Amino acid sequence: MALLSVLTPVLAVILCLVIGFMLLNSRSTETTSTSAGKTEGTSKADFRPWVDQDLQDDTEITTKDDDGNDWVDSNEEEDLPHVPYSPPRYPEETMLQRSKDMYALLNQRRSVRFISPEPVPREVIDNVIRTAGMCKFGAHTEPWTFVVVSDPETKHQIRQIVEEEEEVNYRQRMGDKWVSDLARLRTNWIKEYLDVAPYLVLIFKQTYGILPNGKKKTHYYNEISVSISCGILLAALQNVGLVTVTSTPLNCGPQLRLLLKRPANEKLLMLLPVGYPASDATVPDLKRKPLDDIVVHI
Repeated sequence: MALLSVLTPVLAVILCLVIGFMLLNSRSTETTSTSAGKTEGTSKADFRPWVDQDLQDDTEITTKDDDGNDWVDSNEEEDLPHVPYSPPRYPEETMLQRSKDMYALLNQRRSVRFISPEPVPREVIDNVIRTAGMCKFGAHTEPWTFVVVSDPETKHQIRQIVEEEEEVNYRQRMGDKWVSDLARLRTNWIKEYLDVAPYLVLIFKQTYGILPNGKKKTHYYNEISVSISCGILLAALQNVGLVTVTSTPLNCGPQLRLLLKRPANEKLLMLLPVGYPASDATVPDLKRKPLDDIVVHI
């Protein structure tokens, strides 16, 4: 009994140490697991394939530092002369009316997925694209290529590529929330209009230019420049009474670039089916934000 009374405090201390060690180890494991889970969760949540993968076109673009001799130097180019510029200036009443007319025109613009096969004059399409090419761009680089497809077989090949990838996008890549948000617009991976529309206009951004002598030219702000050009293109199409639906076919970029025999410095930015609206065309009854929700005057 005497021995037991002596050992009891010692055993209690040892038992406490063992329990404490087990608890500490458990917490450490839990923290590590939680941290890993958060990291993995954050990684998955933050990963946005429709933004981060740039249409999955991973063609390597050699930087200037890697092969400086292949890039044109700015001092090799001639200075541009300046010429007088005097655009028309309107009276305030005319300005107000023109601003209202432009708003009325573009307020009718909608994404239309029901397009008529009725032919459209090619000259109209050329003028619309010429207008889109008038937009602002960094250092006068004009970093865009507009590929206009009217050949039925090529249009069908484009549709096959887009629909194959879009089905995977809807079923796997986009996620339940995105698909759910699109459900009310009644869109899916079936793109019949890619066969029906008289023209498909594919807009490629040139990540760098290639001069006649083979040297590369830096294209500053190429994606922003081409995006602005696409906006003007949409306005120009509305101006002539044609419709389209803006499409950024996720994961189709490389295949479409190869199909259309475009060089490696070009990346697909947007695909537009273009034509007259079908006689039975419908669009979702959407409401636009009021002016007070989109402008801040300071």
